Amino acid sequence: MPRLEDTEHALLDAGQGAKERAKSAWDGFSDFALRDNVLEVAVGLILAAAFTTVVTSFISDILLPPFSLIPGINKNLEEKFAILKRGPHYVKGSGYNTLKQALEDGAVILAYGSFLDNVLRFLGLGIALYTVAQFYGWVSNDSIIKKQVKCKYCRKRISPSAKRCVNCTSWQDGREG
Repeated sequence: MPRLEDTEHALLDAGQGAKERAKSAWDGFSDFALRDNVLEVAVGLILAAAFTTVVTSFISDILLPPFSLIPGINKNLEEKFAILKRGPHYVKGSGYNTLKQALEDGAVILAYGSFLDNVLRFLGLGIALYTVAQFYGWVSNDSIIKKQVKCKYCRKRISPSAKRCVNCTSWQDGREG
């Protein structure tokens, strides 16, 4: 029968081992997750999500509604659709008033308005990000947008100051290495 002292020492040793393993796991996690570049990426992603929401709202709520005032477009742009196959409850003459109504009736539709809406949102976000990058370059004198040229041999993009192409390793000044 084991003595009480031996059991007590075994429990203390097991507790100490668990504590060391937990500390080691925490140190490994903190080395991975709390590095400078990981935190920068996390903050950048959060800011990008917020920025995307603002630009999407700007495009959807401010830029696109005036398009509905153009003669012939009597709906919001994302509600424009073409009927490819009518549903069973299609009423000739009045048709479907909304995209949702057509989908609920089982009609096959081409939602070109939604596609155009997404294209405009993408272009708006791209232009907004480009403007922010240009403004940052103007304020800090350090451009985010780096100029690149094509390699003469492999046609991939490289830095204009590169002596050799990083892709095909050819010399850019024409000499053979």
